[in-house]
Amino acid sequence: MKRKIKVIQIGCGKMSSILLKYAIEKNCEIVGAIDCNPELIGKDLGELLEIDPNGIIIKDSNKIDMILKETKPDIAILTTMSALNDIGSTLRICAQNGINVITTCEEAFYAENSNPTLWEEIDRLAKATNCTIVGCGYQDIFWGNLISVLAGSTHKITKIKGTSSYNVEDYGIALADAHGAGYTKERFEKEISSVDNISEEERKELINNRKFMASYMWNVVGWLADKLDLTITKMTQKCIPVIAEEDLNSSTLNMIVEKGLVRGMSAIVTAETEEGTTIEAECIGKIYTPEEFDQNEWTLHGEPDTTVVINRPATAELTCADVINRIPDVLNAPSGFISTSKLPEPQYRVKELNEYVIEK
Repeated sequence: MKRKIKVIQIGCGKMSSILLKYAIEKNCEIVGAIDCNPELIGKDLGELLEIDPNGIIIKDSNKIDMILKETKPDIAILTTMSALNDIGSTLRICAQNGINVITTCEEAFYAENSNPTLWEEIDRLAKATNCTIVGCGYQDIFWGNLISVLAGSTHKITKIKGTSSYNVEDYGIALADAHGAGYTKERFEKEISSVDNISEEERKELINNRKFMASYMWNVVGWLADKLDLTITKMTQKCIPVIAEEDLNSSTLNMIVEKGLVRGMSAIVTAETEEGTTIEAECIGKIYTPEEFDQNEWTLHGEPDTTVVINRPATAELTCADVINRIPDVLNAPSGFISTSKLPEPQYRVKELNEYVIEK
């Protein structure tokens, strides 16, 4: 593509300032910004990016359809909510306008196994208007492609076991709430844990009715099975609260999470497959104490065993870099709601992003 890629940002929270900085440095043209927060609407985007005013005014998300028609972006970066149901209406509007979308929504990473009916609806709409929708971010590399590459050097795998921790303070209020941060133990049990105290048949019914609350690893396990050509026969999920042992200040929640309240959760997803490989993946998202840090550890058990440990990954920056580096893949991909398991492996983009886009 000879011209700059035109980008619109939907959701101007903590992640957007990093994303837009990276996009600008890769020669993208920012044509708009949208949010629902009254405190942000009307502000110049330059203020959010801590640069000189650039004339891009953050506009009300209620006017998204009109804004998309006016700005005509090549792609929207969507960084608002974590569940597909919560971004479904935004994806519909983008798809109806034929706008490609790349989103950090965790469920969108592999929504086929947690909300297939909504995924299929948006997939059909995107195909009808010839646009592409992709979910990616930190999990694309550190919970997905990193593991599949290691699997390529393994003769036989009996079990894949992974655990990853991250500070919910880094990702905004929607993610913190999805992890039960600030909840009482009773509220956590009622609104989060109880969802998994059900039979397989009940879970299937929830999934088919768009009511299943999937942890991030539910979608990651589905992604890994798809990438490695494994056939899942059974999946289970368990969400466990992480309780604060001392008072913790949360700038994201704008509150003190007192000792005894929930500061996050551990979600463990286990899958059995026809091929005999078990996948067990745990994500721990919580408000950190001063001494805690992000960690990512995965072990492939088999012939041979392999373990990879990454301490203190810059999770927010890595998430944003993956999103920006993936933009050409989205623009080059076939239309539809596509998992990155079906796209090329992530690539470092040394050139300006438009140079990687194939003219159609």
